[in-house]
Amino acid sequence: MFLNDLPLSLLFTVLVGLLLLSGFFSASETSMMAINRYRLRYLVSQKHKGAQRVSKLLERPDHLISVLLLGNNFVNTFASAIATVIAIGFLGEAGIAVAATSLTIVLLIFGEVTPKTLAALYPEKIAFPAAVIIKPLLTLLYPLVWIINGIGNLLLRLLGVSNHGHSGERLSQEELRSLVHEAEGMISKRHQQMLLSILDLEKVTVEDIMIPRHEIVGIDLNAPLDMITEQLASCQHTRLPLYRESVDNVVGIVHLRKLLRLFKQSELTKESLEQAARDLYFVPEGTPLNTQLLNFQRHKRRIGLVVNEYGDIQGLVTLEDILEEIVGEFTTNPDALSPDIHHQEENTFLVDASITVRELNRAMQWNLPTKGAKTLNGLILNHLEVIPEAGTSLLLEGHPLEIVQVTSNAVKMVRIKLNRQLASH
Repeated sequence: MFLNDLPLSLLFTVLVGLLLLSGFFSASETSMMAINRYRLRYLVSQKHKGAQRVSKLLERPDHLISVLLLGNNFVNTFASAIATVIAIGFLGEAGIAVAATSLTIVLLIFGEVTPKTLAALYPEKIAFPAAVIIKPLLTLLYPLVWIINGIGNLLLRLLGVSNHGHSGERLSQEELRSLVHEAEGMISKRHQQMLLSILDLEKVTVEDIMIPRHEIVGIDLNAPLDMITEQLASCQHTRLPLYRESVDNVVGIVHLRKLLRLFKQSELTKESLEQAARDLYFVPEGTPLNTQLLNFQRHKRRIGLVVNEYGDIQGLVTLEDILEEIVGEFTTNPDALSPDIHHQEENTFLVDASITVRELNRAMQWNLPTKGAKTLNGLILNHLEVIPEAGTSLLLEGHPLEIVQVTSNAVKMVRIKLNRQLASH
């Protein structure tokens, strides 16, 4: 064997070189597989040469893995032969076992564990320069790689496994949510919460955020004209439903801006008011918010009446309500948690029980159940199963509440005392 004729110093030098090559192939394999695909795409779009080479290699991961394993196995086999020759030269036939044991330990440390750990920690720093060598090596060994892949794919097909049509780069909604959570520190807490809220839109329906039927502010056309005029002059809303007697007999939605001319020319009458109204837009109560947001855009609407399966009006939803689910409550007081939550002293708050559960969760950083009852009043009544008296205290999902005001059929006001300071919004 020609290796026996080489000097030991040369054999040692070649063995060290082979160990370095083994570490190179191991590190290259790990770095290529561990590199962040989304950052890689960004770097490719920025014309980064190293990223472009790595991206090209990853287009056919089976070819990439084949050439890396081919190189690694060849190097390790050759290193084993040289180590055996060296050991025999020192220890005779007993050196064969010593060489096998020693080389296994050395390869594990210097050819596998250390380089792969380093590559997992710094994939870009290793993958980009490694691609300069691997790309021409793949071209050189392509016929052998093609044969190896062909045999491997044939075996997979015989086992009923297909290597086509699988994409590991598509993220599910929950995976994307986890990705946003992990981005904490890279994006602001505010922006992170907005992204999570956007992902949640399809889980929330208009029924969860609508203004309940009994809280709808509108214009009763059967009321005296002077009362209607006073209501229009003092109203805080820009769009109001017009109805007769009750919301069930709604006739249209009026924009107050369109009434300015009528006010200016003293031509405001019930007839002109009804003529200025726009036709009604109805929304099924189970419509997800992401769908409704697109529907508002498609129909060029900003307000809709929510109806149930029988066509009965359940409430009213606006574009602003949906946007608040993403960016938070719109309020003129930046320190206010919500228009329905009034800060009293220290960690004590007076809360209107008609507040939606979602809004209360967002404001108080709670996690009350949103399936079932949609308001705090509904949650309390479901919990107690009776209309409570004022002064009643209860523990709702671990949160102490005190009933402050009750009507004949609903809880109106609740006092909440937190045992911790709310995080700044």
